[in-house]
Amino acid sequence: MRLTRFSDIGLRVLIYLERAGERPHPVTVAEIATQFDIPLNHLVKVVGHLARAGWVRAMRGRNGGLRLAADPQLLTVGQVLRELEGDEELVDCEGTKCGLSLDCQLRGALQAGMRAFYAEMDRYTLARMTEGGTGEQIVRMHKMFWSGAGGTA
Repeated sequence: MRLTRFSDIGLRVLIYLERAGERPHPVTVAEIATQFDIPLNHLVKVVGHLARAGWVRAMRGRNGGLRLAADPQLLTVGQVLRELEGDEELVDCEGTKCGLSLDCQLRGALQAGMRAFYAEMDRYTLARMTEGGTGEQIVRMHKMFWSGAGGTA
């Protein structure tokens, strides 16, 4: 299994926003695009999805930007991935003509693997993902952006 770039970006956005809580100004989409070298148009789609899920609050206007709307102690990586990746079957057994469909063990094994994957991802909260060195690096990224040419505080 491989995560899509959409989910990868979504997780990075949430992690970045989790450590922006103390900042007086919200995080901009342009800031995230710069920090992670993500195309702006793709990032806007991801942020829109995160906002519709209720995890990001997007504010328009001159002082607008993004804030984390979810509780990082409760939001799990599993929840995020289910929303962004979906929890559909890994193999589309209904959409193919397969001679094994009447007595196939693979479909059940893949479903069990998916359940185990999401169960494991549910053990990790957004807050846990920003502990230690990761969180410290994010704080440094925030400071570097605003002390450099990127921010206009």
